[in-house]
Order: sequence, then C-alpha cells, then structure tokens
Amino acid sequence: MNMIHHLSLITIILFHTAIFRLASARVPLTACRSYCGNLTIDYPFALRQGCGHAGFRDLLFCVNGVLMMHIPSGSYRVLDIDYAYHGITLHDPAMSDCYTLDRSPKGRGNGFVVEPWRAVYLQPDQDNIFMLLGCRSGSPLFQGFPNKHLPCRSNVSGMSCDDYYRCPAWDGAGIRSSAYGNSNPPECCAVEPAAVRSINISHLQCEGYSSAYSVAPLRPPGPGAWTYGLRLSFSLPENNDGFCGACRSTGGVCGYDQDTHDDVCICGDWNSTSNCDSLGLTALAPRTELPSFLATLAACGLFLARWLFKF
Repeated sequence: MNMIHHLSLITIILFHTAIFRLASARVPLTACRSYCGNLTIDYPFALRQGCGHAGFRDLLFCVNGVLMMHIPSGSYRVLDIDYAYHGITLHDPAMSDCYTLDRSPKGRGNGFVVEPWRAVYLQPDQDNIFMLLGCRSGSPLFQGFPNKHLPCRSNVSGMSCDDYYRCPAWDGAGIRSSAYGNSNPPECCAVEPAAVRSINISHLQCEGYSSAYSVAPLRPPGPGAWTYGLRLSFSLPENNDGFCGACRSTGGVCGYDQDTHDDVCICGDWNSTSNCDSLGLTALAPRTELPSFLATLAACGLFLARWLFKF
C-alpha cells in the first residue's frame, strides 16, 4: 500500500506539473492594451488580432503614430476615445465646417457607412447632426416625400441648418433655400443618422456634408461654437456584460477566438471561455500547447497503470 500511495502521489505531482505548465505563464493586463500617439487603445478596441472584442476587429490601425479607423465609407483619424461614456470622435478632412464649404458635383467627404454586422456595435451618437449639402431632387432622401422632405429635420440636438447658414462659410454663397417646405431641394438638409441608417454621400446624390455634435449639458450658442466632426457610440451585446471584468479580476486579458469570434479570456499560453481561475472543460488550450498537455496526462496514466498491475 505504501508503494501504491507513493506512486499515486507522484502521479498527482506530475498531473499538477502539466496543469502548471499550461497555465502559469499568464499574460499581464497590458498585453492587449497599447497606445498610438497620445491615445490609449483598450477593450473593446485593439490593434492586435485576437485582442479586444470581435465586433471591433480589423477596425483601428496605428499609422506613423496616428490612430486611424477604417470602415467601408473611408478612413478617418481618431481624435478621442471616451471609454467612460462609450464615445469615439473622428475627423474627416473632406467634411465642411463653419468656415469652409467643401462641395463637389460628385460628392465630397466620406459620410458614415459601416458593415451591416458591425452596425450593432458602432453607430453615430444621438447628439450628432449630419447636414447634407446640395442634394439633388432625385436623391433617395426626397423620394416618396414630394414637397415635404420629411428626412430633413428642423432641429437635431439643438442644432439646425438654419443655424448653419449663419456660418462665414456661407458668405457669398448666394440665395440659401429654406431647409423645409420648399418644392426645390434645400441647400442644406439636416438628418438624424437613424432616419437614413447610413450617410453615403454619393448614394444620396449630395455634393458634400458637415457633421457636428454636442455632448455638453448646455447647448452651444451658435454654429461657430459647435464641435465639428463625427461622434460615434460603441456598445457591446448584453451577453458580454461582466465577461471582461471577471476575466481581468483573475489576471487575464480580454480577447476573442480568431476562428469563431467567441469571447475568450487570455491567460498566458492558454485561453478560457470564462476566466483564468477556470481549468475545467471551459479551458481551451492553444493548438500548439494542447498536444503536449494531453501527452503528459497520458504518460501519467500509463505510469500509474504499469505500477498498479506490477503490484
């Protein structure tokens, strides 16, 4: 019995050695966290494959110290990421503002269009106004709404085209049609992103656009005080709620499986579907480590079996 007890103890030690080999080299919390210029890249965003949330994969790129976002409508410079309020601010250099009208018959500026699957994670903020400039009468904006222009709003978060007409950029631009109630298309049409789902300048047959937002409790007094740019909101699905916090609290970093896009907790040289304290069936070893791990367990079993039959 003493020999069997001794061998059992050796097997247990070998088993825990295999487990320790699989789980000990944990990645520090900053493994998927990085910087680009003066901006911090943290969950759910990332610059590395497998880091962050899968809904934001292949989205941000650091180019010569400048953080860029690439979506189907174009590439934008990222000015700020507000993790507390789930907001991200972009700059489109071809967008008009209060001092410059950038218009072209073929359309100027990117607008905002994301992949359909990504739209549930990333969309314009409700306090963001899009002002579409010089849209043709045949634009999808006006089809089905003759003489009404229902997509054009008189006010979006305290901002309007009538206010925008007061900008210096409109000086010398000639007669400015009212944005509402005329039979001819208005020079400026203010829309909420939810009304048209995406802002595709060429598809909407517009010459250009401007975008402004306000996140302060008090609305700015006039268009010269507006903040011009694209303000987006990012969010995660409800089933992800609490996952990253639980992962980080056990020494892991939050990422996703590159094949299935499921959430994973990165725990050094192995991944878990829950957290780094879980070593049961939910623990998923990487392909390079799993064969050696299983081989070690098999060796332990064979070692014990041979001695048991011997005695």
